[in-house]
Amino acid sequence: QVQLVESGGTLVQPGGSLRLSCAGSGSIFSINAMGWYRQAPGKDRELVARISSGGSTAYADSVKGRFTISRDNAKNTVYLQMNSLKAEDTAVYYCNRASSVYFGPAPWGSWGQGTQVTVSS
Repeated sequence: QVQLVESGGTLVQPGGSLRLSCAGSGSIFSINAMGWYRQAPGKDRELVARISSGGSTAYADSVKGRFTISRDNAKNTVYLQMNSLKAEDTAVYYCNRASSVYFGPAPWGSWGQGTQVTVSS
């Protein structure tokens, strides 16, 4: 079973930047497409960024041009660099597997605890 641990979330002012990290365990981590998801209060969890095992990336329109996903397979770690943050980016951010065929979710059964990002002045 893959275990995922997200970190890096905090309170940041609008226009600021943050870098989130997700550490995964298990040898299957590196061969899967991975994604960053977020869930805002009262809303469904949504996929915002995806990276294939080979490094190809895709983004939701709401974050395109502001967020960058990357991965280090040697460290079983996925990153999300978030720039030009807006109040509407406030959410709990999670990482998990994503579909390698299209931009969509394909999570493993278990989720990490997530990391809270709050964008507010």
